[in-house]
Amino acid sequence: MSEQLTIVIAEDNLKDFEFLELIFAGWETPPVVERANNGAAALELAVKYENPLVVSDIQMPEMNGIEFARALWDKRPTTRIVFWSQFKDEMYVRSLAKIVPPETVYGYILKSNTREKIASAIETVLCDEQCWIDPEVRKVQGVTGHSQTALSDIEFEALVDISLGLTDNLIAQRRYLSRRGVQSRLNSLYCKLGIDQEQYHTEKYGDALNLRNRAVAVALRRGLINAFELENEEEVFQEWFQKFMRSH
Repeated sequence: MSEQLTIVIAEDNLKDFEFLELIFAGWETPPVVERANNGAAALELAVKYENPLVVSDIQMPEMNGIEFARALWDKRPTTRIVFWSQFKDEMYVRSLAKIVPPETVYGYILKSNTREKIASAIETVLCDEQCWIDPEVRKVQGVTGHSQTALSDIEFEALVDISLGLTDNLIAQRRYLSRRGVQSRLNSLYCKLGIDQEQYHTEKYGDALNLRNRAVAVALRRGLINAFELENEEEVFQEWFQKFMRSH
């Protein structure tokens, strides 16, 4: 590490940024560090470089780490990015798998690791040009990569819609489906989440559980959705809903 590098840190939490600064200060040749407190600002900084080196949080305001990486890789596909996060949610791992360019070096390290392990992971990706994926994240990758458990895009859309509380009729309007099409998507979602309607049916009480609510509960536990990203989905929905109401 004799050559001085420039590293862009996308991190909205000041204490976490200062933690990374201390790591870089301990390098043989400390890099120049540029900080952005959201993904949009980080994108503006990173595109100035031909081959950017980046450490990025995932949950950030304005543009999250996945959206930031997608936009940056579109412009600079050789960018090396270390995602560091306290979250190993399946929704992030699933989204990330779709956007990593072929043969691109990247990393994913959980903030719960020791300082030494975090430093080693960052150095492995940014300096040694080797991928480094946290073992806990690899476990999630195994689930997202399995055809019997991984959600398709349309199943994920269905999950988002019921998480936002949409009725079948409104889902049909939003996704340009028939009601039968909506039910087909929901049944497919329930199957992927391992929710068997007959399992929760009793002769005395009929359906013992609300399948939509059960699906949301299972998805939350698996990390397929979370409150932070649902806020973003709510904004997207409200924008669509206002247009829908004006046209009807």
